[in-house]
Amino acid sequence: MTAEQDQKQAPVEVAPQGQLGIQRIYVKDSSFEAPHSPAIFGEQLNPTLDLHFGNATASLGEDLHEVVLTVTATVKDGERVVYLVEVKQAGIFQISGFPEQHMPAILATACPNMLFPFAREAICDLVIKGGFPQLLIAPVNFEALYAQEIQRRRAAADAERTH
Repeated sequence: MTAEQDQKQAPVEVAPQGQLGIQRIYVKDSSFEAPHSPAIFGEQLNPTLDLHFGNATASLGEDLHEVVLTVTATVKDGERVVYLVEVKQAGIFQISGFPEQHMPAILATACPNMLFPFAREAICDLVIKGGFPQLLIAPVNFEALYAQEIQRRRAAADAERTH
């Protein structure tokens, strides 16, 4: 038997691959507050930035999921809030073909990774429109944040079992 005959007799099996598609991306909510404007515009500031991220998901039917990435940026000068900006950037994603146990990680990492550039742009635009210099937020590693959250939950569950 030749190698050519062996290839014809052994069909190659391809494992089914998951599909992740964006159906729509939109701003679900946004807010900007500058409680000390316009007086603060003339002051010399030494601002600090505090960033918080949140993620919420909802099933919209078979293979459709809404993911909402919340990004909150608070800029302070000492204890005084210079401005606070929050954007809830949402997307509808069609996700199919993945094992069910992979879905939480996909919804907490892959989808926010796609939404983040849009949220970052919306925040920057709101800050500029509020009269402040642009706020450029560095890329975020959602995989690392998800791993930290899983680790935190496991530690909390372990602590609960020991008490």
